[in-house]
Amino acid sequence: MKIVRFTLAGRSGYGILQGERIHALWHTPFEGLTETWETLSLSEAALLAPCEPTKIIALGLNYRDHAAEFGRQVPEEPLIFMKPSTAVIGPEADIVYPKMSRRVDYEAELAVVIGKTARKVSEEQALDYVLGYTCFNDVTARDLQKKDGLFTRAKGFDTFAAMGPWIETEIADPDHLTVEAYLNGERKQHSNTSNMVFGVRRLIAFISQIMTLLPGDVIATGTPAGVGPMQPGDVVEVRVEGIGTLMNRVVSEEGN
Repeated sequence: MKIVRFTLAGRSGYGILQGERIHALWHTPFEGLTETWETLSLSEAALLAPCEPTKIIALGLNYRDHAAEFGRQVPEEPLIFMKPSTAVIGPEADIVYPKMSRRVDYEAELAVVIGKTARKVSEEQALDYVLGYTCFNDVTARDLQKKDGLFTRAKGFDTFAAMGPWIETEIADPDHLTVEAYLNGERKQHSNTSNMVFGVRRLIAFISQIMTLLPGDVIATGTPAGVGPMQPGDVVEVRVEGIGTLMNRVVSEEGN
């Protein structure tokens, strides 16, 4: 099942995508999947980010090959940081290249969308708290990351958390999915979630020992090797097996 969040004629809502039709829901998918009588064409509506997280918990160095390309050892425990909800954008929205940065990178990732409140859950129970999965671009001002030694500024700009195009609920095994990034049609990243240091179950269990995960919160599970810079005018795509393609264009902060 593909759950979308859409806008049409000045209103927004959630729906279930079936082919080229969106079947609107009465409530958010975290409250139930009861459909209304209304359907609309996918071509008529604009897709938004598929959820509105209160927080995004992201992972550093969670792929062995990515750690190697930065000359770092893999962490003994998940290395987590947070991105603000104000960074979220959806499919086909613009990624804004901030004036204070000289290098902005793409990072293709699988994202987990939490379906119900999770606090101190076990690895065995972890997937019971998942609504589904989506594509994620953990956009990063790499020069500022190196300068600060911290992640908040480099990863917290508005538009630096692109996600979508929908939430896919029918992923049997999130730890065996191909993850790719394409820049202007050229493949730049290609890996599999089986190469993650810590799998989805471990991440949910670990994070929920620290903070309560709320419905709609997102865990961005880390990026593989091959990260690289984008420039205004570029088109970046994140593709995750079994989900689809997230596409965004890069624009300068001045709007040129």
